[in-house]
Parts: sequence; structure tokens; C-alpha cells
Amino acid sequence: MTIHKLRTLSLFLLLAGATAFTSGCKKKDMSLKLNEPRNIRGVVSYKRSFPDLNDAHLKAAKTIGLPPPADREAAEAMKEKLTHITGNELYAVDSLTHSIPYLVPRAAVLLDTIGANFLDSLTAKGLNPNRVIVTSVLRTEKDVARLRRRNRNASANSAHCFGATFDISWKRFKKVEDKDGRPLQDVSADTLKLVLS
Repeated sequence: MTIHKLRTLSLFLLLAGATAFTSGCKKKDMSLKLNEPRNIRGVVSYKRSFPDLNDAHLKAAKTIGLPPPADREAAEAMKEKLTHITGNELYAVDSLTHSIPYLVPRAAVLLDTIGANFLDSLTAKGLNPNRVIVTSVLRTEKDVARLRRRNRNASANSAHCFGATFDISWKRFKKVEDKDGRPLQDVSADTLKLVLS
């Protein structure tokens, strides 16, 4: 039930201006803007707030998670105890190369809560909606071995193996498009990281 890799987030507010001028006449801005962005603050210390210690992740994952599946076939046999996660109105799921989209129910509820709170925070701050992107979920022992061949920093004793850990990108977000097709002002990734923190 931990969020992994939420480190060193920076802050800047960079909203694109949408007013165009032609022949000295002001054109009407058809993009959808909420209010002027306000009250955008992050944590005082990212290092202190998000220490990202594998031991803490493992302890929590072992407490609420399932025994690590050896391979995808073993994970398939555990599906009844897991919640399948797919992209929805609260979050997007990245193309998962070293994990499968399953979590224990408590972790799936936490992911929904984080997605909903992030969207609510953006609205409260006058920013257009963006969804967080889930980049990694349940890993089998075989997935971990394969990942370690490619990434030597990957832990051999991964908290992801228990189905109670998920990663959320702090660099990329999924812009929510307006239902009526009106263009929405972009919100910079730095601002979104700050709100997420």
C-alpha cells in the first residue's frame, strides 16, 4: 500500500497563454480555462516526505499482500484474490512491460483515492484535469529477474511481488480532454508534480 518512486519533485508554474491578436483586434479565447491557478504548494522536503525505502515498502507489502507468484501462470491462479486495474477516469495505466495490472483490493482502493484526490486538487487550484499514470504493478519473481537483467538498480526483493505496491509516474501525466472538444490549456509537468506531492 505504498507509492514507490515519488522523489525529488520540482516546482514551476507554466501555463500557456491562449489569447491571440490579429490585426489589432482581440480574438475570443475558445479554450476552456477554469480559474486563475492558486494555492499551489508542495511539501517542504521531498526527501523527508518520500524517503522511498525498500525495507518500508517490503514490510507493508508483506503485511497486506499475497505470497509472491513465481511466474505469470501462478499469478493467474491468484486472480480471485486480486483486483484487475485498467485505465479509467481516475488514472491511466502505462504499457506494463515488467508487471501485470493486478493489486490486492486495499491497494486498488488506495490507487482510486490517489487518482480522485489528485483530480480534486487540480480543480480546487484552478488547473485543468490530468490523470496520474500507473507505471508498474504486480511483478512475478520471473518479471523481477528479467527486469534486473535490464536494470541493475532494480531490487531482487521487490515489494511489487506481493500485489500491494504500485508506481505512479512523477514525470508524465495524462491530460483529460474536454467532453465538448474545446481545447484545454496545458498544465506543465512541474506544476502537476507539485500538486501530486
